[in-house]
Amino acid sequence: MKRSLGIDPGLAILLNKAPHEEMDYGFVMECLKAYKNPRVKLNHLLKIEALVRVKKGIYIFGKNFSRQLYSSEVLANMIYGPSYVSLEWACQYYRLIPEKVTTVTSVTTQRSRRFQTPLGLFTYDHLPLQVFPVGVTLIKLFNKQHALVATKEKALADLLVLRRGAFSSKKHFKETLYEDLRIEEEDVDSLDAELLKVIYQARPHTAIKYLIQCKEE
Repeated sequence: MKRSLGIDPGLAILLNKAPHEEMDYGFVMECLKAYKNPRVKLNHLLKIEALVRVKKGIYIFGKNFSRQLYSSEVLANMIYGPSYVSLEWACQYYRLIPEKVTTVTSVTTQRSRRFQTPLGLFTYDHLPLQVFPVGVTLIKLFNKQHALVATKEKALADLLVLRRGAFSSKKHFKETLYEDLRIEEEDVDSLDAELLKVIYQARPHTAIKYLIQCKEE
């Protein structure tokens, strides 16, 4: 279906009113409220692939009608919350790890979940409420939107704590950090030592303790 062949009137309303690619159910229903049955109209737009259902209640425009790239970080915040983007995806965002990451990884105060979507896999790992907000920031994205994302200090701390667990020695930690994860020493040097200490105070853990020591060497 091409734009030049004409656009469904309901889709035209959404394209005109939606400020971004990502939309929730309430917004879509409000835009389609002039229709006798907005839900039937929504199902029609999904059927003709004018819209894509990312998850129940969350939508983006189909590929033939998208106006810009959608934001994986915004969608991650919307799919399951409260949550913030962290772990491998955030470490890739900050270029701390060399691997290409395809799963959008987040941390939540709720139970851990996985959502397989038409856009790929979104995962959520649990952290206790008292640890959750420390080192989280609202970042401005390329499309003038904002999303909750871990700082690079918190993203790396989350990765070490949630993926690697406790460390028996500083030697073991360094092997994991520099050889397994392939973090560069200059990137460790660039970390904010004071923020790492605040993160450690919220959740004392051998991984964060040794990370602070490596930073201070």
